Amino acid sequence: MAAVSPSPSSRTSAFARLGLGLLVVALAGACSRKSADPQASAAGSSAKENSPGLASYGKPGEPIHLVVGYQPYYSEAWSGVVLNGRALWKKYLPAGSTVEFNIGLQGSILINAMLAGKQQIGYVGDMPAIVGATKREVADIRIVAHIGLSRDQCNVFFTRNDAPTFSDPKAALQWLDGKTVAVPKGSCTDRFARAVFAKQKITPAAYLNQSIELITSGFRVNKLDAAVVWEPTASRLVAEGLARRVATGNDVDEADGAFIDARADLIEQRPDVISGWLRAELDAEIFLADPKNSRDVARMAKEQTTGFEEREMWQSLFGTYAESAGGSSVRMTIPFGFTPQSLALLQAATAFLYEVKSIGIPELPKDAIVSHFTDEILRERGFVKPVAEIRAAPQTAFR
Repeated sequence: MAAVSPSPSSRTSAFARLGLGLLVVALAGACSRKSADPQASAAGSSAKENSPGLASYGKPGEPIHLVVGYQPYYSEAWSGVVLNGRALWKKYLPAGSTVEFNIGLQGSILINAMLAGKQQIGYVGDMPAIVGATKREVADIRIVAHIGLSRDQCNVFFTRNDAPTFSDPKAALQWLDGKTVAVPKGSCTDRFARAVFAKQKITPAAYLNQSIELITSGFRVNKLDAAVVWEPTASRLVAEGLARRVATGNDVDEADGAFIDARADLIEQRPDVISGWLRAELDAEIFLADPKNSRDVARMAKEQTTGFEEREMWQSLFGTYAESAGGSSVRMTIPFGFTPQSLALLQAATAFLYEVKSIGIPELPKDAIVSHFTDEILRERGFVKPVAEIRAAPQTAFR
């Protein structure tokens, strides 16, 4: 945690179009704020692609062009949605700076872009955050903030609608033995599913790598037995009656987390930019956690995505689910900095990913977690970790 060294419905039709629409959005870099200055645009992408070489970001205090990968389709990382929607970065980055927000359909896509020097900051789940921090032969990426901790934002099991009626969530999980289960591999759902299978001694007949769109289609045509998805897609599956929510991390003591990763060359050369970005991030998190802003957050999330209703967005992060469906009274904790729970999650997840051969090292490098920025900001503003929590609200709160 020391300083970085410079090492290397109409709804149905809209939903059916979502896969193609999202691909176009991702490729086009939708929901972005692009610089009109080609020199500024080049500043954030001058590192050689697929190379650990350092990029050049200018001197502290100079304007910068940042490319930030974020996930409006992942509610645990919605502080990025708020930061984008309210342009909070303008208050803290050097005057004249510009920011381009690029959507990633899952965290592994954002990490690949960061490794290639195409993005400098990424909002990702726990598995991509860890994987990114272990690829120094490609590029040096560090974890600089912990923006969400939950047990049912990325960790949600669904079964097909005609599955048996289960006595409890653990019985539902046991039913998965010998069944066909799908996840988007390389995502936080992948780590969660594998951890649950190991813990509960479950062996699926097939463990498929499918996108969220393919999983949704698979449930619609009854081709899947089960899947693990993240919010807000989980709440949309419930709202559209396409599958049954049967268990979450609440039922098996498995947490999920969202983090901010940043390239080490940016941290080293422009600590003013990292500090400024994280100050804006804290503002976004405070806004996100205030119950009176929940409808505004849902509206912003809907505006920055395709195929969702505002109520589904609201339900995914703020609404209540029954305990029988893996619900709990707290939907998400917002650490901002690194708490003992943050570090325990990263340590356990890293060891597990090494065990299943998803990464090549059993522990994160000692300097992979850069905590001094968040610690300093919290001291200055008089906050303690975690900075907030989002408690589940009744349906009547959506008004």
